[in-house]
Amino acid sequence: MTKLDDIDRAIVIATQGGLPLVADPYGAVADALGLSAEVVIARLDAMQQDGVVRRIGVVPNHYALGYRFNGMTVWDVADDHVEEAGRRLCATGVVSHCYQRPRLLPDWPYNIFAMIHARDEAAATALVERLATALGPLARGHRVLFSTRILKKTGLRLGRQQGGGTPCSG
Repeated sequence: MTKLDDIDRAIVIATQGGLPLVADPYGAVADALGLSAEVVIARLDAMQQDGVVRRIGVVPNHYALGYRFNGMTVWDVADDHVEEAGRRLCATGVVSHCYQRPRLLPDWPYNIFAMIHARDEAAATALVERLATALGPLARGHRVLFSTRILKKTGLRLGRQQGGGTPCSG
C-alpha cells in the first residue's frame, strides 16, 4: 500500500470534491496549498501512475444537460461471448460505461450492463435497438432499467486529520 506524504494528502483533499471551475484549476489548487501548479500536476500524475488516483475526469450531471432518460441496459450473453459483447456495445459510441456482473439465477439471467443516456423516451428506445442490433444473436435477452433519480457519485473521501493513516476497508 502506498503511503501518502503530507503534500500528496493535501492535494488529494483539495481535489477530491472536484477541481475548481476556473481557467487554471491546477494553479488555483497550487495557490491554496502554497505550491506551484507544476508540483500539483506532477504529484497527481505520480499518484495516478502508482494507482493511488485512478483517473481525473469530468462527471457530468446528465439531468442538468437535458438527458432525462438514463437507462442501464442489461443483457443475457453466453459467458464465453462476454468480451466480444462488451467490445460491440462500446463500439456503438452510445454507452457511457459497460461491465460484467454475475447472474443471479433463476431470477436474474443478465450478465452484461451498459448505461445509455437520452433526452426522451423515443431516443432511448432507438439507442437500445442500436445496442440489440450490435449484439445480434449474442444477446439472448435484455431489459432496460431507467433511472428515477440521480444519485450522488463520489469516491473515497479522505479526512483532514494529520498523519498518513489508512482508510478502513470493509
